[in-house]
Amino acid sequence: MSTTTAPKRGAPPHHHIDEAWLALRDEPVLDPGRPIVDPHHHLWDRPHHRYLLPDLLADLNTGHHVRGTVFAECSSMYRADGDPRFACVGEVEFVNGVGAMSASGVYGAVRACAGIIGKVDLTLGAFAQEVLQACKDRAPDRFRGIRHMAAWDASPEVSTLLRPPPQDLLRNPAFREGYAVLGQMGLSFDAWVYHPQLPQLIELIDLHPHTPVVLNHLGGRAGLGPYAGRQDEVFREWKASIQALAERPNVTVKLGGIGMRLGGFDFHDRDLPPTSEELAKAWGPYVQTCIEAFGTSRAMFESNFPVDKSCCTYRVLWNAFKRMAEGFSESEKNDLFAGSAVRAYRLPAELALPAPVKP
Repeated sequence: MSTTTAPKRGAPPHHHIDEAWLALRDEPVLDPGRPIVDPHHHLWDRPHHRYLLPDLLADLNTGHHVRGTVFAECSSMYRADGDPRFACVGEVEFVNGVGAMSASGVYGAVRACAGIIGKVDLTLGAFAQEVLQACKDRAPDRFRGIRHMAAWDASPEVSTLLRPPPQDLLRNPAFREGYAVLGQMGLSFDAWVYHPQLPQLIELIDLHPHTPVVLNHLGGRAGLGPYAGRQDEVFREWKASIQALAERPNVTVKLGGIGMRLGGFDFHDRDLPPTSEELAKAWGPYVQTCIEAFGTSRAMFESNFPVDKSCCTYRVLWNAFKRMAEGFSESEKNDLFAGSAVRAYRLPAELALPAPVKP
């Protein structure tokens, strides 16, 4: 299981996982037969925390019917040797191996890492195409696109990335030159920004309206630092940008990443972990706003594990998502839990179907 040497709860890094605290909350799985494709999780081995295939499987196998997953880059297992511009290819190689392990069936029916979102430095400009091609060559059946995180804010309470990007990265001419290559190669772009940056993201999208874009974590609505105590104002600004993004048909949104401290919720500091009812009530307005704007065919629930594990267990998280989806039709639920992810990441269609019944 995962281990951590981070400080105890009360003064943790934003993704510190307190296993003993999480164990204080359990609940039965809701709608256990519903197929799920989790389109956003990480794998890493870091000094303060390890989350590799055994740890992922331990979460996936807690009662929900997870059929497949998509790995999202996290600067893991980069090459130590060779041309540094190609160091990121090491992460794709590593995750492709994990995907092959899962595809063997040795670890059960779930197909972990059926899709891979890697990282290529788009500020390499036109040269980014060579690195992107190397990623495709190393994982031709799984590599689907990249994420080059642009999440920047002047407040250190908001900006918690290990390696924060420069301000206005999305407007950098070299970055835009590299971004232009994605659509030409049939690759998608996962966008991770904070909500004040969404207008810049819209500018970028409009320059290349045919490049598929997947908006991460509800568009990064911040509730910490300078945004604390301004919930109504922040909500209006965020909602306006979400609605504008939804007008771009090449954009899909991930409904998750809400378990991070970024949102300003206090669940991490309570004596008991939250219930799925509590999470659904708190997160519901933001999730519903995105679904109303994008429709279920362009929206997908995501775990963002292990980062969101700092807030709740995998079982409780997906119960919360299922509670928020209670009012939707069966076809709409199928989109939210699996279909939209399969389409966005060009995954095998059978992952959105219930597992075949064994004779």
